[in-house]
Amino acid sequence: MSIATLILQTARRLPDKPAITDANGTLTYAAFADRSARIAGGLRTMDLKPGARVVLFMENTGAFFECLLGCWIAGLCAVPVNAKLHPREVIGIAADAEAEALFTTPGLSEALAAEIDALAQLAIITTGSEAYARLVAAEPIACEDAAPEERAWLFYTSGTTGKPKGAMLSHRNLLAMSLAYYADVDSIDTDETHIACAPVSHGAGLYALPFLMKGAHQVVLPGFDVEEVLKAIARYSKVALFAAPTMLTRMVNHPATLCADLSNLKTIYYGGAPMYVADLKQALRVIGPKLCQIFGQGESPMTITLLPKALHVRADGAPADDAVLGSCGFPRSGQEVRVVDENGHDLPPGEVGEVITRSDCVMEGYWNNPAGTAAALRDGWLYTGDVGSLDARGYLTLRDRSKDLIISGGSNIYPREVEEVLLLHEGVLEVSVIGAPHPDWGEEVVAFVAVRPGAEVDASELDQLCLDNIARFKRPKRYRFEAALPKNNYGKILKTELRRRLAEADAAARVQDQGATS
Repeated sequence: MSIATLILQTARRLPDKPAITDANGTLTYAAFADRSARIAGGLRTMDLKPGARVVLFMENTGAFFECLLGCWIAGLCAVPVNAKLHPREVIGIAADAEAEALFTTPGLSEALAAEIDALAQLAIITTGSEAYARLVAAEPIACEDAAPEERAWLFYTSGTTGKPKGAMLSHRNLLAMSLAYYADVDSIDTDETHIACAPVSHGAGLYALPFLMKGAHQVVLPGFDVEEVLKAIARYSKVALFAAPTMLTRMVNHPATLCADLSNLKTIYYGGAPMYVADLKQALRVIGPKLCQIFGQGESPMTITLLPKALHVRADGAPADDAVLGSCGFPRSGQEVRVVDENGHDLPPGEVGEVITRSDCVMEGYWNNPAGTAAALRDGWLYTGDVGSLDARGYLTLRDRSKDLIISGGSNIYPREVEEVLLLHEGVLEVSVIGAPHPDWGEEVVAFVAVRPGAEVDASELDQLCLDNIARFKRPKRYRFEAALPKNNYGKILKTELRRRLAEADAAARVQDQGATS
């Protein structure tokens, strides 16, 4: 049984309910199912065999979901790719996936056309084109009887630390993810709305599935614009949406949010990167107890631990304690979570190690990457690469990715701990802490800081803030002030880019020093 079977069951039961809305209008569930079945029929005429990979390099649009469902009806494996990637990155992913077809949208097709020779092996179909119209006019086919363990989605990692890897997600994985949403985040009814304002190629698209399977309304915005999101919240009923922490912070700090009608907002589930406690408290003051934190990754799609809405606030409505807000909650329904040392042995409460998980959500492995699979999957457990600790109750607190740990003078320093302190300064908008090579200490702590518009922040103030809150050896030895911090397509701050900038600046400084002494 595939996810397509479950969505089509809902479409038969609720044919006249709105299924997908975007700038082009609204499709009912009957129309959504019919168009998807016709796209499946058209794909079948292209001699694509069950299991073949189809890239979805598409902007946020309702067509994404009919192409996704069409792939599944035809028994194909979808390969969603972020619309902000460079065409050459898309070519690399398509080649790695051994894809045979590619859907795209008009805003992206021109960039792809410049690389047409490298894409010669792919059948490229652009929404709105004659080729797409022929697909939608094809004879509809019945849903392929796919087994739960068959691949549904190749989830490519962001590739910030190397070549992207394709996590193989089965229909069973996606169903387990959806069931955990119902169990942990929210029940869903037919009068509810899911707004996709983050890229549908990742979290916003994955978590559209539990809504589509329940007959809720999927509203697709072209991107994250705070005022457009607020308009959608005011217009639609019982709204849920996904936001990366940077998106949520932008929304909270936007003037329009303070006077917006948020009565229709049911849930903002956030994740994908740490949410700092100071930012989270501000979000609770502005938005109220409608926030739910999820910790997961593509290899266990959006589903490892959860801090539910109720635990974000105390009984009196005030924000919960810092220790709770600084955690990412407890294991989701059906998930096991451990923190282990380098030998895979469980660590006692409070000790820091690698977070590992086991569940029906965990991927089969990485596509065509046995070495990567062997490193990530061991004895049935997914080694996440995230560093954290469990407390006596089973609450998980993430420290950092293992690669971001700073070792200075033999002592471990977790960047997030320093970042949390620096964000206590009311003039600091964003901060990211990295380690830089040091001849005596091994590494030294360097803080990149973005200041709020109109604010003035002095390094000495930040230094004193650190000295008042954390051990002296943890405080940054250098501060670099930036207009904005670099982020990837999903809103995560790119520490790799910060390291590159710092290395270039240090190299330039050394050249200048040599010139001054010669």
